[in-house]
Amino acid sequence: MDKIKVEVSSEIGELEAVIVHTPGQEVANMTPKNAERALYSDILNLSVAQKEYAQFKGVLQKHAQVFEMRDLLKDILGNGKVKQQLITDIFKYEQIEHDMQFMLGLDSEELTRQIIEGVVMKKDSLTKYFNKDRYALRPLHNFFFMRDASIAINSDVLIGKMSSVVRDRETRIMEAIFNNHPVFETRTINPTKLDNSNSISIEGGDVQIIREDILLIGTGARTTSQGIDFILNQAKVNNQIKHIIVQELPESPESFIHLDMVFTILDINKCMVFEPVILRPNKYRTVHMNIDNGKVKISTAENLLLVLKKLGIDLEPVFCGGQADPWTQEREQWHSGANFVSVAPGKVIGYERNVYTMEEMHKHGFSLIKARDVLKDKVDLSNYDKYVITIDGSELARGGGGARCMSMPIKRKTVMW
Repeated sequence: MDKIKVEVSSEIGELEAVIVHTPGQEVANMTPKNAERALYSDILNLSVAQKEYAQFKGVLQKHAQVFEMRDLLKDILGNGKVKQQLITDIFKYEQIEHDMQFMLGLDSEELTRQIIEGVVMKKDSLTKYFNKDRYALRPLHNFFFMRDASIAINSDVLIGKMSSVVRDRETRIMEAIFNNHPVFETRTINPTKLDNSNSISIEGGDVQIIREDILLIGTGARTTSQGIDFILNQAKVNNQIKHIIVQELPESPESFIHLDMVFTILDINKCMVFEPVILRPNKYRTVHMNIDNGKVKISTAENLLLVLKKLGIDLEPVFCGGQADPWTQEREQWHSGANFVSVAPGKVIGYERNVYTMEEMHKHGFSLIKARDVLKDKVDLSNYDKYVITIDGSELARGGGGARCMSMPIKRKTVMW
């Protein structure tokens, strides 16, 4: 297999390679009692979610090389040194009451399964017997939201620092993959190894690379100002990122957890916005940090679209939920109506269920194409200049994320702005 040099300098450049994770038994290993701790408001029907995800993955495979995270993890666990280091780290940071040597003795496929799906606790002591947890190593319920644990920024991969400890193992896995899998060429930057501040929190759903010199970052429930300052300090050193635009987000409801739930770029001149947060006057500030030779100038802007326009990115907003009814806007935003992933400029993937958002997309020149028709070769995508491929999302959307959340691009072509 040819080596892939990580290179992502925009949100919309033609997609060449992406990492995904098809949801598995770890999603089914959830009950109403542990759903809240697992960061879910409901439990999902795995069989339905997998059918919907198969559409999503199938559409991506029509456009790019698609890697399954599970396969990548299994590959690196075939290396004894990597295996020892990763398992040691997991046991150290998660304080697991289990036999580490037993786990190290598992073959790479079974070990991969247990790392992702969880390890059932052996009730072989009174303390464990009284422990209400079923798992010694808890399942990674959120891992199919691949966007959060690692972020490709130009040729580097920033390792996330999750706001909840239930997701920390995801970051360790992704760092191990990028540092050790022979197919990837990149440099990883891990906040936990470079800064010991407990206040740092960075999740990929909040980080968007607009142009090779512009980052857009949301701050709210999942990404802290200290996390953004860490990125700022890295930018001051590497001298590639010149502008960081920060958008404050509401702390609640939970549908506002990340920036990509209220804003995503669709084309070189269009973006999807949840109007009440992004454009309507409100208390959520937009801040522009200009980096010049290691010096930083910080100012407040009216909104992020005006800042981007001053920097040469002139975007026309498309409204999530349409423009007629604020209730409809809120309803569709809740189900990831603003969350799209681009496979090329003007060519994106989103949920079919958000009908008013799709009507608005159509008004702005996007052809609406069903994923099932693409996968059955009923549609020739080369006949369309702009399109949104709609995937079924009755179950996936209830997990709290959309197409951008479920994908981790590692290589895109350069966009000529």
